[in-house]
Formats: sequence, C-alpha cells, structure tokens
Amino acid sequence: MRELPAAARVYIGCAALAAALCAAPAVRLGAAAPWADALALGVLHGLCERIRRCPLTQGPARHAAGPDAPPGTFPPGWATPVVLAGTFLLPPSLAALVAVPGALLAPAARPWPAARRLWHTAELALAAWAAAQVFRAVGPAAPAAAPMSTFPQLLPPALAAAAAFCGVLTALGGGVLALAERHPLRTAWRGPAARLPVTHLVHGLTGLMMAVLWHSVYGPPAALLVLLPVHLSCWAFAQYQRERAAHQATVRALVQAVDIKDRYTRGHSERVGRASVLIARELGMAEDRLEVLRFAGILHDVGKLGVPTRVLRKDGPLTPQERRIIELHPEYGHEIVRGIGFLGEARAAILHHHERVDGSGYPYGLMGHQIPECARMVAVADAFDAMTSTRSYRRARPVPAAVAELRRCAGTQFDPRMVRALAAALDKHGWRPEQVTAGEERAADPAPAGSGAVPPVRAHRSGADHGAAR
Repeated sequence: MRELPAAARVYIGCAALAAALCAAPAVRLGAAAPWADALALGVLHGLCERIRRCPLTQGPARHAAGPDAPPGTFPPGWATPVVLAGTFLLPPSLAALVAVPGALLAPAARPWPAARRLWHTAELALAAWAAAQVFRAVGPAAPAAAPMSTFPQLLPPALAAAAAFCGVLTALGGGVLALAERHPLRTAWRGPAARLPVTHLVHGLTGLMMAVLWHSVYGPPAALLVLLPVHLSCWAFAQYQRERAAHQATVRALVQAVDIKDRYTRGHSERVGRASVLIARELGMAEDRLEVLRFAGILHDVGKLGVPTRVLRKDGPLTPQERRIIELHPEYGHEIVRGIGFLGEARAAILHHHERVDGSGYPYGLMGHQIPECARMVAVADAFDAMTSTRSYRRARPVPAAVAELRRCAGTQFDPRMVRALAAALDKHGWRPEQVTAGEERAADPAPAGSGAVPPVRAHRSGADHGAAR
C-alpha cells in the first residue's frame, strides 16, 4: 500500500482542525439551542449513509442485466439534502455537527480508509458551516420560523448557501487530489468543478423543502417524504449502472475472445488501458473521455480475431507475408467495433494505434496530428507495456529502460507529448502491472492483446521480435 504523502497528512489535519474550530461554539449555545433537531438530523444523515443498497435496483430488472452487473447502490453523497436542511435550520456550529455522523459512517475506499474518512468528515463539516453562514447572512428568515408561503423568498439564499457548500467542497477536494493523489495542479480542480454544481443545486432545493416542512404543521415525517425525489434519482442512477454494466460485458466478451486466440499475453490489453488513462490524466483530458480511452486501450487489438491463430502463436520471426497479414488487424478491429456506439472515439484509436508520427506506420501512413489523439496515447501505452512484459520470446525490460526507448523514438514513432506525459505519470504513480485492476473498476478481464504492442523502432526493423508488428 502506498504511504499517504506528508503534505496530504498536514492538509487533512488542518482541515480537521478547522472543522473542529467551526463546531466548537456549539458548546456555548446552551439548552435553548435546537439540539433535538441537530440530533435528529445527524442520526438521519448517519442512517442514510449506512443504507448502501437501493431497493429500486434489485429484483428482475437487475437480474436481467446479468450476474456481473454492478450491485444496486445509492450514489455517493445521496444524503447531502439532509446536511443542507441542517444548514437552513440550525446555527452554523450545529450544522457542522450534523455532517459528522454520516461522514464517519460512510464506506471509505482504499488506500488510506481512515484518512479518507477523516477527510470526508472535515470537508463536509466545513462545507455545512460555510453554507449555514451564507444562508444566515443572505436569508430573510430561518425556515424554522417561516411559513410555507415564504418558500419563494427563501430560494435565493438557499441557492447561495448551496453554492457556498459546493464551492468549499470543490476547493478542498482539488487540494487533496493534488496532494494525496498527486493530480496535476492545472487539472486537480477541473473534475469536481464540472460535476458538483448541478448536483448541489438540486440538493439545495431538496434540503430547503425539508427544512420548511420540518417545523411546519406536518412535522418531520413530512420532511422525510421530500427524500422521495432522491430515490427517483437513485432509480435513474441504477439505470445508468445497468447500461454501463452492459457496455462492460460487451468489452469483456470481445477481450475474452481475443484471449482465446492469443492467450500467452494475457493482461496486456487491460494494462494498455490503464497506461492510456495515466497519459490522459497527466494531459488533463476531460473525465468524460477517460472511460472511452480506457476502452480504446483494452480493445486496441480486437482485430486479432481476424488473424489466423498460427500466425499469432508463431515462434520466431514473421515472414513478409505474415507481417502483411498481421498489419491488417487494426482494420479488422475497426470493422468489428464499427457498430458499437458507446465506444465513440475509441474506434479511431483501434484503427490508428499503429500509425507513426513520421508517416511510416499503418494502415494509412498518417503523420503527426493527422493521427487521432487517442490513437497516439494508445500507441505509447501499447509499446510501453509490450517492452515491460515478459513474452515467450524475450524477457521484460525494466521500466526506466522502456521509458528511455520511448524517448529515443519520440518524434519518429511516437508523439513526444504523449511520451513525456507517460514518463511524468510513472514518476508520480509508479507502475505495478500485477495491481492493474486493484484500484479501478474492471471493464474486462485481463486481456490478451497479444503481440499487438509495438516495441519501438528497432523491433520493427530487425523483425526479431515478431510481436512488434502486432
């Protein structure tokens, strides 16, 4: 397990200390403070975070997706409206405390589960405190004393509070990504900033409705009914899960078919997918393109299904005729995936991942930026894994030697920008081939893609490594 960087430990510790200081004034509020409401909302938030299975995703609909479909779960942060209701109902220090039970009880991913749980508690408490401060600074009245008729007047301050809540989470989240996960500074805040605003806008409206109903004549039970829209959102999320599971099953089936033909390079395709994503993240590629790029890496050699097995498994150098057969596999692959709409630009990467920036590649001899960006990333990832993997005909090269070879061939075979990005990503994250799937969702079983990787120029020229052309 990787050790949490010292700078990240300091950052998380400071956030936890700041959250404690924000909640500390609660001890001076006395018996007149709405402690019962704070306790009820805190318990509700904790219970919501402990409910991980969504009933709407169970039953025949999920079973129809197949045994490998992801289990039905509530999306992360689905109980945020409860926290925001606390920011509208309670003083800022009590609002910060409402966030604590759920954050502590929520599941924490590896590595560093304890640090992640502490971090999640601190950031949520700070965001709730800031939102409560903004709401009280802008709002005309507290929902606890406001009748239902004042709901429209409370909308602007509630939206301002939700924006503050989102802004704090975005700012803090980008910092921890940069320090703990070592994301580039220029991109660390891009993902959270793109994903959070709309979600928290909806959560803010839901939380405001809960707050208004909490002290209405209908009481807290009516406020709980406001969570029904969240359940509907959960249903939509489950639909997305099922669709994604179907995509993954399609990719898995294709990769396993290649594995049957070229089983001695098992795992290559999935490693190429991971290395491609490392390059893309280093270059700041948008998150919504990363999944497609990973599919491109995993499926880059699917065209081997059209290559005779005797050629794929041949020991020794390929003849010119056999090499020409091998060089048809990108076109075969493109034809195989042509009708799979969700692959998007991955189809172009499958077709062009053996092009070279100097124009001497195949199948079309494209040059430089004529080659699609995804194809240039996959080409570098493919060659890197081919060189660092042991094959039946040669030993694996050490990672530094493979990177040196990629740099030597940058500008002729590979895009220098992609080579620099992979080298920088490897310096930050290292490369452990045996743990390729440890921290990621699997889109496919370890795939074979066989000799499809292209160790750089020397292998092509000498013909000694017959996997180089594949």
